[in-house]
Amino acid sequence: MVANSLVIVNTGCANISSVKFAFERLGTQVEVSDDTAVIAKAQRVLLPGVGAAPAAMSSIRSKGLVTCLQNLTQPTLGVCLGMQLMVSDSEEGEFGKTDLTACLDLIPGRVQRMQVGNLRLPHMGWNRVTSKYDNPLFADIPDGEHFYFVHSFAVEDYAHTLATFRYDSRIDAPNFSAAIHRDNFFGVQFHPERSSDAGAQLLKNFIQL
Repeated sequence: MVANSLVIVNTGCANISSVKFAFERLGTQVEVSDDTAVIAKAQRVLLPGVGAAPAAMSSIRSKGLVTCLQNLTQPTLGVCLGMQLMVSDSEEGEFGKTDLTACLDLIPGRVQRMQVGNLRLPHMGWNRVTSKYDNPLFADIPDGEHFYFVHSFAVEDYAHTLATFRYDSRIDAPNFSAAIHRDNFFGVQFHPERSSDAGAQLLKNFIQL
């Protein structure tokens, strides 16, 4: 693999075309794989995600990817559901069940249903993102820049939060994690591949880590 390369984990339940094309537009060599040897040797790894946590984790376990992902030491980015899969567990259980879904436990934390007053779910649209401290993932991105979100579950603002957002800035609402970080693991709740120039800059920052 060349230095400016990336492996997108084929979890078997995510539409990865848009994020793959976004990286390729930046000149990044992209490979999609569920081969643990390929993933382990990658310069950088992306964990995509669209759908529900129980189905995604079931697919990841069936492919034998859990240990491989937990042992990664290279920069690794989770996007949307991919970020949620990075934490310890999720309140998003299988339909009709209330059991927690065990996730990858790469970053401590819990995914909870995002309920703010009577605001509808899924939360969908553009929201301002505010960094809690200077960090390389948000380099050259103005604080308060807008990113595109689509989700019904979220991680609260807590010790591993890198950046925050609010469902609706016009009301008194709690902050949620727009991005989280621990060691080599980064996660973003929004979709950078759908977030115009700011999203492209974030992906560029990631491949330069």
